[in-house]
Amino acid sequence: MRYFACIAGGVSLLIASSALAADTGQLPCKTTQECNESAAKIGANAPSSAQPSTSKSDAAEDQFYWLNKINKASTVMLMEEGIFPKDVGQLIAKGVDYTIRQAREPDGKRPSDVLQIEKIMTDKVGEEASVVHAGRSRQDMYATFRAAKLRNQTLDLAEALLGLRTRLLARAADNLETVMPGYTNGVQAVPITYGHYLLAYEESFERDQQRISDAWRRLNLSPMGVGVMSGSIWPLNRARLAELLGFDGIVENSMDANQVIPFDNQLEASAIANSAAIRIGVMMQDLHTQYAEVRPWLLLQEGSTYTSSAMPQKRNPGLIMQARIAASDVVGLSEAVSIRAHNVTSGMVDSKFEIEDLGLFPRAVRMVDAADRVFDAIVVDKARAREELESDWTSTMNLAELLLQSHQIPFRVGHGFASQMVSYARPLNLTPKTIPFDVVTDLFGKTLAKFNMPAQPFPMSEAEFREVMSPEWIVTHTKGVGGPQPAEAARMLKQARQRLDTDKAWLAAQRDKLAKADAALDQAFAALLPKDAAH
Repeated sequence: MRYFACIAGGVSLLIASSALAADTGQLPCKTTQECNESAAKIGANAPSSAQPSTSKSDAAEDQFYWLNKINKASTVMLMEEGIFPKDVGQLIAKGVDYTIRQAREPDGKRPSDVLQIEKIMTDKVGEEASVVHAGRSRQDMYATFRAAKLRNQTLDLAEALLGLRTRLLARAADNLETVMPGYTNGVQAVPITYGHYLLAYEESFERDQQRISDAWRRLNLSPMGVGVMSGSIWPLNRARLAELLGFDGIVENSMDANQVIPFDNQLEASAIANSAAIRIGVMMQDLHTQYAEVRPWLLLQEGSTYTSSAMPQKRNPGLIMQARIAASDVVGLSEAVSIRAHNVTSGMVDSKFEIEDLGLFPRAVRMVDAADRVFDAIVVDKARAREELESDWTSTMNLAELLLQSHQIPFRVGHGFASQMVSYARPLNLTPKTIPFDVVTDLFGKTLAKFNMPAQPFPMSEAEFREVMSPEWIVTHTKGVGGPQPAEAARMLKQARQRLDTDKAWLAAQRDKLAKADAALDQAFAALLPKDAAH
């Protein structure tokens, strides 16, 4: 704090002037940790070295990596546009190259702050190299880093979902004829197949891929070159910067680029992760419910559960619980993104890095990996699933339908008959297999009388009745598009595999474009290096 003595009306006043803002580039630091800590002490953005990641490549492409990549692209663009002469370009290139190389040494530094990185460069080649910052700001550089980070993590989530979909389709192929109860309101409703069930959820994850593909058009746009938010007096070629950094185009409005689209993209991307988490959570709950049964028909294989320390009979489904916890975390973190983004004054940093700060996408990828482990360990007891169906009256709705279709019994009459039969049978622990047939025919006659219908014999033989009440008969005789009948499920499985292949090709194409952009940037940058510094 500086003090100035002033004389006014014979009175000496001591007035304190505000301290000058600290220049992060001038803060002394010998290691990466010291650099980041000194920047953090004054509130500059310095991500933790323990920041979670979605993949090895995501971990490697940290803020230091991207700020230097931006420096490389800026150097190439400045030279191509003739904004600075060749010798200045070579000086900048030499400084950027040194900054990158020194970080690989045992005593090298990887700071996250723009000015700290620039300080390493100018200490080596001179202050003249700082012209690389012409027309730029931390604002557009950090916005570009975050856009690149978000796009890469979104691709990693897409890849994880592709793996989960592959597993679901493989399981579905093995269970196209495995009958199981379909539930509504938590109660057995109709017979379906496990393959049909898995295809439904695989299709929901395919819709998440559609959302990623559509969002990519907005996620992969570059804010670089807009400075703080209004551009600059320098004629920067923003389209060329975007191309060098692997973006498909630019965010055109300079204020939008730094202040608005960071909200939009992170909210859109987090919503996709949230969607996947909700579906995974539901599937894990369905599995977990089986473990409340004495004899579950869907369970994890021995060796994929753990025993209780006190109760030797227990087989705890830890894999399912871990996947459920991870799904809950992702749902919660996605809501945190919205809460942190809402009601933030324009220009504030709070809303711009919440996904990175909260670790939403790394947690989402781990959630999908946890679900993978579950489906790798699932065992389906097909006989027990059929027994579960046959122990209840899940096939009753189709009896009412069949009485209408084949015997012209009005639906409400057939429905009333079926309901009366269930009401009679359940208190006596009777099932479709064990209810006496004379009881069936008697209840049918009483139902006709209740509805003032003419008396007539029950229009099925006992053998026919037992057959049409079996879950296999109902599943195989289901008609219409999208049903559980094996032929229709096989058709849907084939189409799902084709969509999966298309989505895998899309992901490979995006990764290939990014890899080619990296190679082109490295080549263009290497051409600027003096021969004695080229690598």
